[in-house]
Amino acid sequence: MTTRLDVADGVGTIRLDRPPMNALDIAAQDRLRELADEVADRDDVRAVILYGGEKVFAAGADIKEMQDMDHAAMVARSRPLQDAFTALARLPKPVVAAVTGYALGGGCELALCADYRIAAADARLGQPEILLGLIPGAGGTQRLARLVGPSRAKDLIFTGRMVGAEEALAIGLVDRVVPPAEVYDAAHAWASRLARGPALALRAAKECVDAGLETDLDAGLALERAWFASLFATEDRERGMRSFVEDGPGKARFTGA
Repeated sequence: MTTRLDVADGVGTIRLDRPPMNALDIAAQDRLRELADEVADRDDVRAVILYGGEKVFAAGADIKEMQDMDHAAMVARSRPLQDAFTALARLPKPVVAAVTGYALGGGCELALCADYRIAAADARLGQPEILLGLIPGAGGTQRLARLVGPSRAKDLIFTGRMVGAEEALAIGLVDRVVPPAEVYDAAHAWASRLARGPALALRAAKECVDAGLETDLDAGLALERAWFASLFATEDRERGMRSFVEDGPGKARFTGA
């Protein structure tokens, strides 16, 4: 498999492995959807890392494969493409993208599916589809605008230009920049910390933030209220409060129940 799932100590790493540039062909897209479904169902995966290896995250779709597709073929393919990325974006678990090298086109869109993005200092990100006479088709026009704002998203999408890690950090496209050799370790530390957290509360927090951004304030508050109250039925809530009272903050050991 050119895309695989490795699991250890509650952290699942979805690893792209299609040298030299991790081009996201149809097989890779479908595999991402399969792994998203698997990760969502596995209790031993509590947090997820998206990773393309030490040299490159993903340089985009497989252009040679796309070149031979006509309008009818892409009409049929565009929904499965978006669905694969949406399945990752909607995972009910924390997801971090460990971005090395290039994250362009579909690779940038893949990083946008994460909750948090850690980039190498020499990483380059962008949505260059306009240079092919196209627009982003795996969520880029929507997730990028929601993340960095419409004006900055339009600048990147209209021009197709790449941005370096520091500019990506400044505009909010990535959340942290580290030396290239430290990207995966930094992502793993983030994921590992959350893998030890209260799984249902983390799921609730993610759903409230993500769904709340898609609705009005009153509906978002209602969702938050319902989740907040429901967490009082969990074992982790009992453990967390008991530990706080007896031992102080930050010492609870959660079970995920």
